[in-house]
Amino acid sequence: MDIQPIKNAVSHAAALAQIEALMSAKRDTPDGDRLDVLVTLVQAYEAKHHPIDPPDPIEAIRFRMDQSGLVVKDLVPYIGPINRVYEVLARKRPLTLNMIRRLTKGLGIPADILISQHQEDVEIA
Repeated sequence: MDIQPIKNAVSHAAALAQIEALMSAKRDTPDGDRLDVLVTLVQAYEAKHHPIDPPDPIEAIRFRMDQSGLVVKDLVPYIGPINRVYEVLARKRPLTLNMIRRLTKGLGIPADILISQHQEDVEIA
């Protein structure tokens, strides 16, 4: 098994091509083992050179609304009065800890996303 470290875009592209060629490999075979190693190398390279930022809390809420067919008034039980929902969605009011708890429990949005670095001020109210 001649596998090289991924050091640049060229070796990354070559590893991806090898992965594609091995996608039908069966587990616990030499090709399957090679696929596992290549995937691990690619994941490590991509995590270092192409990190994915955590989603923005408001965008996560909007995404969940879109996924679930929710409208603004459906957020009232989680955020509060309709005017507060509009303020939060317009980024004029930060999410409070209680809002985050209710959104996490009610809509299944992970708390760590709602408390991300994009959420400058989280109120403890």
